[in-house]
Amino acid sequence: MRYYPVLVIGGGLAGLSAAIEASSQVEVALLSQVHPLRSHSQAAQGGINAALANVPAGRSDDWEKHAFDTVKGSDYLADQDAVEIMAQEAPEAVYRLERWGAAFSRSAAGTLDQRPFGGAGFPRTCYAADRTGHVLMHTLYEQALRHRITVRSDWMVVSILVEEGRCQGVVALDITTGKLDAFLAEAVILATGGAGRLYQRTTNALICTGQPTALAYRAGVPLKDMEFIQFHPTSLYGSNILISEGARGEGGYLLNRLGERFMERYAREAMELAPRDIVARSIQTEIDEGRGFEGEYVHLDLRHLGRERILERLPGIYDIASHFGGVDAAVAPIPVQPAQHYTMGGIDTNADGEAALMGLLAAGECACVSVHGANRLGGNSLLETVVFGHRAGRRAATLAQGRGVGARAHIREADALVADGEARLKAISGEGPKQFPQIREEMARAMTEQVGIFRTRRGLLEAQAKLQELRERFRASSLRHIGRRFNVELVRALELDGMLDLAEVVAAGALARAESRGGHYRLDHRERDDQRWLRHTLASYTPRGPRLRHSEVRLTRWQPEARVY
Repeated sequence: MRYYPVLVIGGGLAGLSAAIEASSQVEVALLSQVHPLRSHSQAAQGGINAALANVPAGRSDDWEKHAFDTVKGSDYLADQDAVEIMAQEAPEAVYRLERWGAAFSRSAAGTLDQRPFGGAGFPRTCYAADRTGHVLMHTLYEQALRHRITVRSDWMVVSILVEEGRCQGVVALDITTGKLDAFLAEAVILATGGAGRLYQRTTNALICTGQPTALAYRAGVPLKDMEFIQFHPTSLYGSNILISEGARGEGGYLLNRLGERFMERYAREAMELAPRDIVARSIQTEIDEGRGFEGEYVHLDLRHLGRERILERLPGIYDIASHFGGVDAAVAPIPVQPAQHYTMGGIDTNADGEAALMGLLAAGECACVSVHGANRLGGNSLLETVVFGHRAGRRAATLAQGRGVGARAHIREADALVADGEARLKAISGEGPKQFPQIREEMARAMTEQVGIFRTRRGLLEAQAKLQELRERFRASSLRHIGRRFNVELVRALELDGMLDLAEVVAAGALARAESRGGHYRLDHRERDDQRWLRHTLASYTPRGPRLRHSEVRLTRWQPEARVY
């Protein structure tokens, strides 16, 4: 049994930002399934947005223009008050990272350089070559060490302790020993990333399962807008490693097998720098209509940029294409295809990260403060992590200071929850069919084929039926290996339990939303319907599946209009 005033779950950019801010007021511990420097935030490449107006083409940029681009990019589903907070706090967030030592790329004038990204009216994406996430992660981890934050790696949260209508802590599995332990806290911040592994093709790391999000869902916290899944237009064909939007921001072309820059057909003005949902659908349409290569991919052509510029601005992309695709990007185009990339929905929170369950907060991709709405703009995800992670950490510290020793009164309940967890682990170590890997594979296939870039009512109903079948099979299945030390199969089974919950929520929300908006595209309802669907989807857990309701989108400055690029 351990106690900390504030407990952060997740060691990526949002979790580290929250922990650093909270540690200025109270003692903080951070639990992570992997070492923080292996968190998926490391994989972010292209940059972080802020209206700094540093480059000539962006001299008239300001936070209001950033906010408008974000709202328009969201297909008007973002809550505009939250977007305004993010855009206003963006410059200070970026400068704070710079002061802490982040090695951003600079212009000839010595200021932070900024590159254009899709859906943005100005070059406002600050970057560190094409390794921005890597640079920021090391910067924040150094700060975590400086603030003497307790970091415990190889811990997996398996349940949330709820008593008296409040989150009192968590029960977690020590992966190295297989033992369960309780962590009591006055405030718990979930910062555990997205759920990309619901799909077969994803740019996400293996740990991006959404399992902690499902724990919050089962604890009674609503999930918001989970039907909105972002498919990145350019992942490397064959491995689906991310090929940054920065490659198009630097001037890369998308070409079909006829040699056409086909984006002219879909976004005549923005071309390759249209928002991601538009570019991903355009690429998939080219492939589906026979203008792709081998019916699988198109080309991203950087050759005209020249080797020197590629190696200066896109060294990581060059290495990825070379090592994982066998392509020298300076002399040959890179084969790319769309892949799941980002979960726009998540745990419903306010701008300070607070969820409906008192004492539970969330930040980053697992949360939905709704700054992305139906489609996230590139460069806004890293910004969200540091802005709202910072705010969640500050709020959690305030809550913890206001409670005193409240959580420590619930040791008996924590012991009972640990015992329940042990019984659950014993149950999946029985004599049932050994089907967990097959169930996970079939779930990902159903999500990819029926709940992917293009959706229909018939396909979504088929996906729901399949997911219900998989849930029944999951309940009857058991582990091959029943040892507890470093039992990766056990970890994957616990993840799969939560993944099936989230898959059901995504499919149910997609079926209910009879329109096309952002990353949700219905072939049987191709138009956006503001009259009926300018509202958020909220999913609550029941034993029979998600119960859906809706809430209004908060509009402040901008009324919905046609989204043209």
